[in-house]
Amino acid sequence: MNFDIARHSFTLPDSFLKRFKNKQPDWGPLGYFTYKRTYARNIEGEDRTEEYWETCRRVVEGCFSIQKNHCSRVHLPWDERKAQRTAKRMFELMWDFKFLPPGRGMWAMGTKYVEERGGAALNNCGFTSTKDLDVDPITPFTFLMDMSMVGVGVGFDTKGSNKAEVHSPNALSNDTYVIPDSREGWVDALRILLSAYLIEGESLPKFDFSEIREAGEPIRGFGGTASGPEPLRLMLQEIEEVLKNRVGGFLTSVDITDIQNLIGKCVVAGNVRRSAEIAFGDPDDVGFSLMKQDKEKLMNHRWASNNSILAEVGMDYSWHAEQTAVNGEPGYMWLENARAYGRMCDMPNWLDRDAHGGNPCLEQTLFHLELCNLVETFPARHDSLEEFIDTLKIAYLYAKTVTLVPTHWPETNAVISKNRRIGLSQSGIIKAFGRHGRRELIRWCDKGYEFINGLDIQYSNWLGVPRSIKKTSVKPSGTISLLPGEPPGIHYPHSQFYIRRIRVGIHSNLWRIAERAGYKVEPDVTQKESTMVVEFPVREDFFRKGKDEVSIWEQVSNAVVYQKYWADNQVSITVSFNKDEANDIKHALELNEDSLKGISFLPLSDHGYQQAPYETITEEQYLEMTKDIKPIEFGTMQEDAVAPRFCDGDQCEL
Repeated sequence: MNFDIARHSFTLPDSFLKRFKNKQPDWGPLGYFTYKRTYARNIEGEDRTEEYWETCRRVVEGCFSIQKNHCSRVHLPWDERKAQRTAKRMFELMWDFKFLPPGRGMWAMGTKYVEERGGAALNNCGFTSTKDLDVDPITPFTFLMDMSMVGVGVGFDTKGSNKAEVHSPNALSNDTYVIPDSREGWVDALRILLSAYLIEGESLPKFDFSEIREAGEPIRGFGGTASGPEPLRLMLQEIEEVLKNRVGGFLTSVDITDIQNLIGKCVVAGNVRRSAEIAFGDPDDVGFSLMKQDKEKLMNHRWASNNSILAEVGMDYSWHAEQTAVNGEPGYMWLENARAYGRMCDMPNWLDRDAHGGNPCLEQTLFHLELCNLVETFPARHDSLEEFIDTLKIAYLYAKTVTLVPTHWPETNAVISKNRRIGLSQSGIIKAFGRHGRRELIRWCDKGYEFINGLDIQYSNWLGVPRSIKKTSVKPSGTISLLPGEPPGIHYPHSQFYIRRIRVGIHSNLWRIAERAGYKVEPDVTQKESTMVVEFPVREDFFRKGKDEVSIWEQVSNAVVYQKYWADNQVSITVSFNKDEANDIKHALELNEDSLKGISFLPLSDHGYQQAPYETITEEQYLEMTKDIKPIEFGTMQEDAVAPRFCDGDQCEL
């Protein structure tokens, strides 16, 4: 398939780029290390990986090449001088960490992979509904597997429960299907298996895995290493067991979730890919709600999704809140609110009347087979509303540009082309409260949203595409916010002084480089043979409260006000609570059910784990740990980055 994207049709001049060569931006405490681990691609023909200025150049040139080719393809005007001015501004704002593309964009934008394979890899998340499983029992499963394999986090519902009849295959076939060594080949094997049991009269061939490369071999194009044939073999075997046990009946909500979870387990097998899933069930479906109480199946595959219910305003939350108080599940999505409203301070517009769910971190409302792309801004790094609005223009332009790139799924292209949904997000919101004041930042949100609406009219007219159905959200962030050292999304920082631990493979050069710079490095106590742990001391600026000091009510209030004045999609928030607040969950849901579109909870615990990702320390400990630290020097290191292949956020990553 030709996606008609020329990587180098737009280039920034060397006279501009030389201002940034051989320099480093204002990294956060983990910034440079995280960047090299996660986003710096190998330079072809050179024994090194990208430096940050080269990543910025690749992203900016890739973005403006897409715009330029779009205008050429549909015969629209293109002003090269104006484009150069805007592109330079995008580069500068990325360099200053005023805004950043999502991790997917940092990794894939401007690469040959997007040129050859389309825009799926530029998107963060997607959704598929099973509501029409009686008509099409295959697509919801193959879509999830295909998109998960390119790193898209996918949500799914269980509305197809008791709709898809399961048949015995039409006699065992003597045919053999040699599975190609490709993403398409793996997905096709799943399609063949499902068709044999869910489409009457279909037969099931024998699967031949001999063409699939062995574990550890490089995956060309997208990066990483192969997991070998065993995860696929096991997935097909375990899914067939689910189907066999239901022959003569219909797939249940539990069966649907099990199949999707087994796919997720296969995709992340061998720790060479990452993905994310969220499952949406009916509030009255007890079987779905109790799935994770089967410990054997939980350990085998049911860990692979965060499970939520499609809550209804006015329902009794008592039983579900009790379950949530134990381990944080289920989460809650009010689908009717998401369908009816943009921002909750505005009148209902029902622009999302055909939506059926959301993405794994629940910051985007989504249609069946729709993908979403996000972009991140950092209000605490801005001095004024005027400066923030300047950043919003560039952030909007990046996100809108991604909607111009077709994917390899025609059905997905149809939805994206109609909706043009994007998500301009903010991170470091709590830090920005500390710097600018909560009331002032809410004013920024309201004025900024008004500006984005006007901008969308202007740029949609220029590009000859529909206006975006929704444009703003709050994503939980992830490694992207580590680059400037901002707290993720709308969440509170761990504490004012803490250790952030990062794990890398024992064969990686990264931990050796960090150790030479004076950072503490030691083997992982649970994986001594394969993993090293690097400790980064962190101090939070404009600190107000840590996550252990803030009440459940303050966190929910922050989500409500951002859903009201900023996010016309959704606010992704995981509210942390202590054991004394467990009984408040029901009341928090009842009091805010008409003000939110989604929410999840997670109990705080004194886990006592060794080498936990976060550990509170004192100011004295911080000063002691940082006194001998030197700047990290990566030199000519050449090592595949661990690409971000999932919906950003600590809570939704598999």
